[in-house]
Amino acid sequence: MRIGISAGEASGDLLAAGLMRAIRAKVEARRAAASEQERAEEDRRNPLRIAVTFEGIAGPRMMEAGCRALFTTDQLAVMGITEVLGKLRELLRIRRVLAQHFIADPPEIFVGVDAPDFNLGLELKLRKRGIRTAHFVSPSVWAWRQYRVKKIKRATELMLCVFPFEEEFYREHGGNAIYVGHPLADEIPLEVDTEAARERLNLPKGREIVAILPGSRGMEVNNLGAEFVRTARWMAERRSGLHFVTPLVNGKTRAMFEQALAHGGADLPFTLLEGRSHDAMAAADVVLLASGTAALECMLLKKPMVVAYRVSKLSEMILRRMIRVPYYSLPNLLAGDKLVAEFVQDDVRADHLGSNLLAFLAEPDKALALKARFAEMHLQLRCGAADRAAQAILELMRR
Repeated sequence: MRIGISAGEASGDLLAAGLMRAIRAKVEARRAAASEQERAEEDRRNPLRIAVTFEGIAGPRMMEAGCRALFTTDQLAVMGITEVLGKLRELLRIRRVLAQHFIADPPEIFVGVDAPDFNLGLELKLRKRGIRTAHFVSPSVWAWRQYRVKKIKRATELMLCVFPFEEEFYREHGGNAIYVGHPLADEIPLEVDTEAARERLNLPKGREIVAILPGSRGMEVNNLGAEFVRTARWMAERRSGLHFVTPLVNGKTRAMFEQALAHGGADLPFTLLEGRSHDAMAAADVVLLASGTAALECMLLKKPMVVAYRVSKLSEMILRRMIRVPYYSLPNLLAGDKLVAEFVQDDVRADHLGSNLLAFLAEPDKALALKARFAEMHLQLRCGAADRAAQAILELMRR
């Protein structure tokens, strides 16, 4: 059984790897449960279905799970409208090469994981040529650019939704969708051992820990890194005993953040990590982060947070005309309420960010109330997502 799969950036790599393992486990369990005669007949009729293979756009976790990488996820990692334009030619080339590859040698199904602007266009090309398609993680059509629903219905036979309100949205618009829950909610335990995380990272004892996550993309670190360093200084000047920990996804983003530190925070107590964002947030008392999937992970880890979002001025002008929801961060969107402070564009300032973070340290009851809300939301999303998504994909293939 050969499955085409494509994921963008670190979060998509994580989701896709879990989905791959779940599909392979279900296929192997089904084969093990069959009689010897049934297995022999299946092998005779469909010899290629004996093993499950994956190929497409993969990150390190997908490759570790056995995916053959035709391209890598970091080649798709770009955000902001004007920022995408700078890489548009290369993105179109990659999509064209992949389409040609899968049309020439069709997989049994193609699954796009996140990266909707890239993957939905690829899915549309493949489906027009008779290749079955599914998409895991809905784009935020309920938030902006709702006209995309029409393209989604043409491009993919099944949308696998990770948030409960999305399934109803698709039904209202005539799309085929199923809510499977969020894989991160399954992966992250309901109770987090903060002290164990601090020991794993060898962080100093007896200090309040502030995790600072400027984003997984280079342009996010470029847009937010310097202001996040200024925020660390602002906080350190007003509360003694703080220690900062910052995970960076690779050497490139680490070098960018180190440059920001050299210009504004060389004397601050920072621990820099390559990867290990989960441990960094688990170890923290409070977290400052770029808006995105990290905010969801932080919510599942029950950590008080402040969220920032900043893109180019032109991207901002375009986005403000298109966005149809009151919040940027996932915890607030899920709650339908402003649970966490979020700052956008020019409001991303050290005093805004720092004062909200220090409020959680100064008022423990405020932090505890927020953690209780996060625990309720965690349970809502904890549904065995990878397993349910794998089952839905295999059922689609059998139909």
